[in-house]
Amino acid sequence: MLRWTRAWPLPYRGIGLSSSSFSRLPIALSSSQGGTEPRPVPLSYKFLDGEAASPPLVFLHGLFGSKTNFNSIAKALAQQTGRRVLTVDARNHGESPHSPDMSYEAMSKDLQDLLPQLGLVPCVLIGHSMGGRTAMLLALQRPELVERLIAVDISPVETTSSSNFPNYVAAMRAVDMANEASLSSARKLADERLRSVIQSASMRQFLLTNLVEVDGRFVWRLNLDALAQHLDKILDFPARQETYSGPTLFLRGGNSQFLPPSHYPEIRRLFPRAQMQTVPNASHWVHSDRPQDFMAAVQGFLA
Repeated sequence: MLRWTRAWPLPYRGIGLSSSSFSRLPIALSSSQGGTEPRPVPLSYKFLDGEAASPPLVFLHGLFGSKTNFNSIAKALAQQTGRRVLTVDARNHGESPHSPDMSYEAMSKDLQDLLPQLGLVPCVLIGHSMGGRTAMLLALQRPELVERLIAVDISPVETTSSSNFPNYVAAMRAVDMANEASLSSARKLADERLRSVIQSASMRQFLLTNLVEVDGRFVWRLNLDALAQHLDKILDFPARQETYSGPTLFLRGGNSQFLPPSHYPEIRRLFPRAQMQTVPNASHWVHSDRPQDFMAAVQGFLA
């Protein structure tokens, strides 16, 4: 029997809950500064129950995304595999708190805090783009928490040259919605403003899912200031010397430029058991473009 439990940032009480916890606004929290260990923030998550005998599946979304990106896939894989499934909002995204720290070390620390408290370790970590890099770093730092790893269309090599993300952040920050009377009119205005920078209608619609009403004002639920300040870190990967020896799958979109063969040597240095697989006719958003092929690849790797 499938059961969703939705939790918003509160002290973790485990996931055997029949009730849901909500809070309307993200809480602005500060992280440790000055080179000290990052302070975790309480992430928002959704849990789908299943058999405890197999490692759970944990999905981590990419930049500008949220846990809802994996809703249909999470439900389908829970039904098909019988496993527990967790989808998580990264800090400064979705319903998770805002923080000035947007490093991969901080995002890894958030999961190091969350997953053991929920009793979901070791797990199968499945991360797309930014979430894939967070998953990689967590596996390298705390391999005992990760039974196996799937990185979706991302590598541990810098991707600045193939990314338009800095332009997206700048365009979103430039939108002024102060005089809009409704969420629909705010989204229409934002779509018009973004069109000059972002020609893809599907990409604009994806970004517009982050436009919300808070206390009668229309705002981006993303912490755009933190993203802008740390975008260079998000588009790169921390230098690491340790390796992760668990089973690892790098799943790339056939039409994407984010995971070229030139990245394979560094992948294999850090992840010596890495397998490479391509989903044909998929862009960077592999799970959105080809959901059935994506799920087939995940299940094949779990077998």
